[in-house]
Amino acid sequence: MKTVIRVDHFLKDYGNGRGVFDASFEVMQGETFGFVGINGAGKTTTLRSIMGFIRPDGGSASVNGLDCWRDSAKIKKTVGYIPGEIAFPDSPTGTAFLKRQADLMRLTDMSYAEHMISMLQLDPTANLKRMSKGMKQKTAIVAALMCDPDILILDEPTTGLDPLMRASFVELLEEEKKKGKTILMSSHMFDEVEDTCDRVALIKDGRISSIVSVEEIKHHKDKTYKIEFHTKESYESFITSKIELERLKPELHQVIVKVCDGDINSFFKLLKNYDVKFLSEIKHTLDNYFKKQYKGESDDESSII
Repeated sequence: MKTVIRVDHFLKDYGNGRGVFDASFEVMQGETFGFVGINGAGKTTTLRSIMGFIRPDGGSASVNGLDCWRDSAKIKKTVGYIPGEIAFPDSPTGTAFLKRQADLMRLTDMSYAEHMISMLQLDPTANLKRMSKGMKQKTAIVAALMCDPDILILDEPTTGLDPLMRASFVELLEEEKKKGKTILMSSHMFDEVEDTCDRVALIKDGRISSIVSVEEIKHHKDKTYKIEFHTKESYESFITSKIELERLKPELHQVIVKVCDGDINSFFKLLKNYDVKFLSEIKHTLDNYFKKQYKGESDDESSII
């Protein structure tokens, strides 16, 4: 697959341990790539550098082979960008701003913009400066996507949106994915990233600590189950069996176990010998995975639950 966005040993050092240090990753054509981390981790610095707003102190970043600093004007013509902090130019209304943007990009067909305005329940006739944060965010989304660019760089795109509008944005993003768009999106909302992205990079203290496939997280080779038994006798008998135990709660007759995919049938056959009150699977999520990473724990430790 073709590499569309490449960040290679990127360095931006603001001093006192702040910045981005030796960051490297690639976003492939048609891929939706998530970039997650807590506030101040370096997400926005990285994305602004890809857009050519920040000059690196070392390393490089490129889009379709064009250097992000030297060729930033060319890159901006091919990328739809939502900044992390939105500051609109002087325009009396959102409609006037969107029309100005369309004129700059020589866009004459506003049908897709109207589609997004309807989906996001945006009133673009409102005064631009007096819009709520959520309305400004919706306007920025429409402005970034209305020209149907092949590449989207989105910095915390759902900031200020209520849960209903976040769901509408995810639906909109799915439409963009089906068109084959290449999308790089930063976020601190793990469920949002898990629902939309193919791969995800975690940035911690300015350094990329992990890049993972969302599918591999969701379909982990090990399954984790919580089991509660009706009786103390069943509980005590079960914990002596040859099952990998993760956590015990003897006062509740509960146990959490890890079972390899290949042993699932044997596991359920074993359970028939015990007086089980309930059984539930504990799903592996991106949230749990990255919480472990922040704690510096290995993938085999029980903190995943």
